[in-house]
Amino acid sequence: MFSDQQVIAQCQQWVDKIIINLNFCPFAKKEFVNNTIYYPIFRNVDKPQALQHLVEQCEYLTEHQEISTSLIIFPEQFSLFEDYLDLVSLAERCLVKKGYEGVYQIASFHPDYYFAGVDEDDVSNYTNRAPFPILHLLREDSLAKAINSHPDAEGIPDKNIALCERKGVEFFKTFLQSIKN
Repeated sequence: MFSDQQVIAQCQQWVDKIIINLNFCPFAKKEFVNNTIYYPIFRNVDKPQALQHLVEQCEYLTEHQEISTSLIIFPEQFSLFEDYLDLVSLAERCLVKKGYEGVYQIASFHPDYYFAGVDEDDVSNYTNRAPFPILHLLREDSLAKAINSHPDAEGIPDKNIALCERKGVEFFKTFLQSIKN
């Protein structure tokens, strides 16, 4: 089991080396450099408790406008991808039920992430693979501004998949394994 500091360090390395350095998200560098990403960690939680923490994070972001985004990390829970997908579905419904639809949105990351209709071992899945199960809580207004200012926001996913294909599965496996040591 990793300490909270180790979990955060691993996530920060992933954000820095994969998300930013490979430019998977051209909007992440500013938030990373400005230290406006919050990394709350929740352990020993079930789905209802995880949803409660999600609501608390929405409240936290609402109260702390200086924080841009929150990576809600579950280092020990939701390791089975199907369980995690259930959590994502419940989390999205929770945002609607609690009145946060249009205010926040969730991006999903998981160590075993795979897209529907794509082989589980396809390299394109690494665009959403992370060291731990993560619910990335984003401010919709900030995201809309970033997307509107990007010259080709619609092309980002295809560019990311092409980069994954050039890098290859071993590159990503090796990186994710290296930050766990």
